[in-house]
Amino acid sequence: MEKLDELRDLIEEIESESENSFRDEMVRSIYIEAEKIAQKAVKNNKVNNINLDSKIDDLLTSKLTGFPIMFILLGVVFWITIVGSNYPSEMLANFLFNIEEKLTNLFISINAPNWIYEVLVLGIYRTLAWVVAVMLPPMAIFFPCFTLLEDLGYLPRVAFNLDKLFKKCGAHGKQSLTMCMGFGCNAAGVMACRIIDSPRERLIAMITNSFVPCNGRFPLLIALSSIFIVASSKYETILSALFVSFLILIGIAVTLISSWILSKTMLKGIPSSFTLELPPYRRPQVGKILYTSLIDRTIFVLARAVLVAAPAGLIIWILANTHIGGISILSHAATFLDPFAKAIGLDGFIIMAFILGLPANEIVIPILIMSYMSEGAMLELDSLDAMKELFIANGWTYLTALNVMLFSLLHFPCGTTLWTIRKESGSFKWTAVSAIMPTLIGIVVCFTLTQIVNLFGLL
Repeated sequence: MEKLDELRDLIEEIESESENSFRDEMVRSIYIEAEKIAQKAVKNNKVNNINLDSKIDDLLTSKLTGFPIMFILLGVVFWITIVGSNYPSEMLANFLFNIEEKLTNLFISINAPNWIYEVLVLGIYRTLAWVVAVMLPPMAIFFPCFTLLEDLGYLPRVAFNLDKLFKKCGAHGKQSLTMCMGFGCNAAGVMACRIIDSPRERLIAMITNSFVPCNGRFPLLIALSSIFIVASSKYETILSALFVSFLILIGIAVTLISSWILSKTMLKGIPSSFTLELPPYRRPQVGKILYTSLIDRTIFVLARAVLVAAPAGLIIWILANTHIGGISILSHAATFLDPFAKAIGLDGFIIMAFILGLPANEIVIPILIMSYMSEGAMLELDSLDAMKELFIANGWTYLTALNVMLFSLLHFPCGTTLWTIRKESGSFKWTAVSAIMPTLIGIVVCFTLTQIVNLFGLL
């Protein structure tokens, strides 16, 4: 009976592939015939522009040069985001923490109970301040860069290059576009999955979108790569951008592999055909770029993140300030998780930081610093060197830093993204899969790397 089912599936697959091949061939022949008719009937005064577009396409979609150019552009965008967001983030953090000082003075002047001050200011407000200060500048830089490439007509070329890879994985070629959108924010990437008509392929795209890091994870990846991987180099910024780009390639590879696994298991099916007409290159519309990137994407995503982060600040404060036997609940939980964490190259406080960072990835590092310094409120050190010294004092090695980066890349999506998946899919089941599957992959990758390094004594 099982062999009969396998034979039936094979026949259906062959029939579907034949149908798709016939459809692709038919579309191709229609376009060829239309081009012949157009050449006979239409006089075009922009032949030089067409030839130039064709030459650029030959370069951008070539098997030889297409992927290297994609990688270089990706690195450039990240470098611009890293360099450009440093000063605005610092200025915004100073501004928001100035407001915190004024709020502190206000609570003192009205003789408010200390616990109310700590809950509202040190808990909720400080969490929100970190989320806004860390998220807003990178999004305000990345989204316009991304929208510029979209408006120029380059993103359809990216989809063209990646289409075959996603199709071989049983997914849709348009998933490459939604994946690119996830670099700015995974929640925005999930929303972009609406462009995929097939419900099955749309679900695959939503579940795997978190494997590309959003701007909330960039600060952690950039900081750790700067202080552990490429430290003390005069080309630190460039090398950090290259290393983060390398991590992103790992994320893309995991996206493809997990898409293939899903298409062969829980979301079985044949990939639908995808005929992509490459649009002509055009001058970018500055007004449209600014509106789309800053209003439709940046502000919308930031608003959702703030709504999710506010209650997180309250929970973090309660766990860090409620003591049992003289030890905070946060420390008790970290001690309980420590044996499991050590097996995957982390520690209990790191695992707790990721769990408590569910509402927003931006707060993982501040929570970790707070835990190591036994403080009752989120904080951040004033330099990367001070952060490195604190981490090393708490047992970190290069392997720990690498595992933290890999787990950050592969673990469950943030609360905003999960909320968006629930809204878009209308299903708690697929929302749970979207959280569990990446986490299991992150655990397996970190465990495997740790055991290999320990077995061969590589560190």
